[in-house]
Amino acid sequence: MHRSLSPFLAAAVLCMGMPATAQTAPYPDKPIRIVVPFPAGGVADTFGREVGKKFTEAWGQPVVIDNRPGAGGNIGADIVAKSPPDGYTLVVGNIGTHAVNVSLMRSMPFDPVKDFTPIAHLLDAEGLLVVNPSVKASTLPQLIALARAEPGKLTYGSAGLGTTSHLAGELFKVMTKVDIVHVPYKGNVPAISDLLGGQTTMIFATMPTVLPQVHADRLRPLAVLGSARSPALPDVPTASESVPGFEVSNWVGLFGPAGLPPAIVARLNAEVQKIMLSPEVHKRLEAEGARFIPMTPVEFGAFQKAEIVKWAKTIKDANIKAD
Repeated sequence: MHRSLSPFLAAAVLCMGMPATAQTAPYPDKPIRIVVPFPAGGVADTFGREVGKKFTEAWGQPVVIDNRPGAGGNIGADIVAKSPPDGYTLVVGNIGTHAVNVSLMRSMPFDPVKDFTPIAHLLDAEGLLVVNPSVKASTLPQLIALARAEPGKLTYGSAGLGTTSHLAGELFKVMTKVDIVHVPYKGNVPAISDLLGGQTTMIFATMPTVLPQVHADRLRPLAVLGSARSPALPDVPTASESVPGFEVSNWVGLFGPAGLPPAIVARLNAEVQKIMLSPEVHKRLEAEGARFIPMTPVEFGAFQKAEIVKWAKTIKDANIKAD
């Protein structure tokens, strides 16, 4: 994976080694603004701030974190889509802003591919399928069998229409051919609260939101939703071990406006790799139930496009439309 990064690094070295007549100053020579299109405190905000802090330590330039939530992340992302492609305005996008919203929403202020330059994957917030302990299923195959025996009886809560927890449930329904009923909530907190109270059967959650209840034996974990088992719950199998191909990646990544110079993209990507692979950040990721997947800018762009196609089909098959 790292070998394919070399053309970008070569471009960065060449560009930064140019005489002053070709380039007045190496990048960056002024403050960088990182837009986080979500409220403070979430995983995108937490690690966006971590990356910004490390950029400052490495380059000596201030990094301003600008939280601009709203419209499923579209408000903040649109600011960056319409910014100059000079490397001084970046966005921490996610599966919603850069893969799902384009199929979910009736209108979009930007094109998630044409209006951005993919820079680097930051993390996957690992997903976990958990059930109320009263459910008579201790494994994912047992849950599928139960759902098939009692169509329309089992329910799954979500953080809201079109959220990852909703789309994961719809993908699960399609791939396992089961009839389970979606119950949308306004956020993770009420959804998990009702699951704990037995009002719903299950939830496809991000791991940090349910790990405390799992450790307290108040919720039963059946499957990790990512491509590999999680260090946080090493004995819990992945969903794909029982349902081949089922994978939900609640990912976060760094993007710039379209037309960002390759040398700047290369420098940003290389620094992100260094930050996210450091022992300090690796430990924080594990504690959050998240992981980093090293990708070149080209690989990250290809991953994003594949996610758009995947979720467009799920949204169409389930006939999901945002309000």
